[in-house]
Amino acid sequence: MADYYPPWGFYYKVEFMLGGGPAPTNDARFQTVSGLSVEYDYESFKEGGENRFEHKLPIRTKYADMVLKRGMLMGSAVLDWFTAAFRDRQFSAADVNVILMNEKGDPLRTWNVAHAIPKKWLVSDFNANESSVVVETMELTYRYFSLQDST
Repeated sequence: MADYYPPWGFYYKVEFMLGGGPAPTNDARFQTVSGLSVEYDYESFKEGGENRFEHKLPIRTKYADMVLKRGMLMGSAVLDWFTAAFRDRQFSAADVNVILMNEKGDPLRTWNVAHAIPKKWLVSDFNANESSVVVETMELTYRYFSLQDST
C-alpha cells in the first residue's frame, strides 16, 4: 500500500455554468478561492432543574460567501454576469464548480456550489508608484455546496 500524501492546493479551476453551459476557459483561472465553509447554527434549551449544562440543538446550516480573486480579465463572461447584476439588476443564479486536480490534471475533488449570485465586485487600487497586476475580487453568495470525489 502506497503512502498517502495530501493534495497540493494550488492546482484547481473554477467552472461557472452560465446560460446552461460552462463559461470560457479563461474564466476558470483564479488566483485564490475562499469561502467553501459550512457550519451549523445552534439553539440552546435549558431544562428545568438541570443546572450543569444546557441542550444545544442544530437549527440550520450556514454557508460562507465565496470570494474569488484573479488578475483582471478583459472579455469575461463571468464579469458580464456580474455587470448584469450590478448595473441592470438582472440577478440570474449560476452553479459553480471548484475542481481540485492532481499533477496530471485529473480531478480529485469537486465542490458543486449551487445557486450562486453576485454579491460584491472590487478592483484593486491603481498606483503609479508600483508595478503590480490589477486584481479583481468577486464575492458570491450561494445556497449550499456538495462534494464529489473523483476516485
